[in-house]
Amino acid sequence: MTAKELVALLDLAPLGEDRFAGGSAQNGWRRVFGGQVLAQALVAAERTVVGRAPHSLHAYFLLGGDPRTPIVFEVERVRDGRSFTTRRIVARQNGAPIFVMVASFHVPEQGFEHAAAPPKAPPPEACPDPRLAIEKLDGPSRFHMKGMLDTIWPIDFRPTDLARYAPEAGRDPSQNLWVRIGEPLPDDPALHRAALLYLSDFSLLDAALVTHGRTIHDNRIQVASLDHAMWLHQPMRADEWLLYVEDSPAASGGRGLVRGLLYARDGTLVASVAQEGLIRQKRKNLA
Repeated sequence: MTAKELVALLDLAPLGEDRFAGGSAQNGWRRVFGGQVLAQALVAAERTVVGRAPHSLHAYFLLGGDPRTPIVFEVERVRDGRSFTTRRIVARQNGAPIFVMVASFHVPEQGFEHAAAPPKAPPPEACPDPRLAIEKLDGPSRFHMKGMLDTIWPIDFRPTDLARYAPEAGRDPSQNLWVRIGEPLPDDPALHRAALLYLSDFSLLDAALVTHGRTIHDNRIQVASLDHAMWLHQPMRADEWLLYVEDSPAASGGRGLVRGLLYARDGTLVASVAQEGLIRQKRKNLA
């Protein structure tokens, strides 16, 4: 999929009052990519709000979407206050809900400001291009990386530590990587917010698996996003490099919690993310 096709994917078709329809990328995924549904739901919500930008959203993935079936997004105007606006979005396929999200919008205003500083990281130009570095990997690591690269474009990324993809357990449950939409996007702030949400679902659960020597493309485990939350702090461009700082404070009961911070190249913290996901060993691999 190209960036132009991503823009088309996010251009939902109106179906009547506060209802919209969207398609899915045909990239070989068996389920609809969670970032796609997140981004489309935000687009639907933003079309019902004027003069206010989203500052936070909280979503749950209820069922794996079928990429062959259109998705209908229904927006409920929960509240329009003096400073904040709230929208609830339900995504449906064949009438059944597959996803639900609540998004909050805020009028522009001045206030106190502070932000956590980014960690030290090499610039993206000094990090390995995975499309070239894949030749240096062996065995399952090479296979997993290739599978990822075949399905994620136009998301472009640069791992700050390629050794993360080696099948070794015991590493800290964290990882840093540079991410962006790999081709230019139109100069529309709402589109860049949706694109940021789209790419924010990429790689998160890997941070919960790295300490166990696994990746999300390991066929011995079942991986799926269960929920997703984002807080937007500053304007940004999703087609420029962003440092994605990820860590997993806990995993238990077949689930892993991951947190993420997204920094612009100048060190500005533009967004914070949290996600819990299913990281279950497949039954045939259980002892």
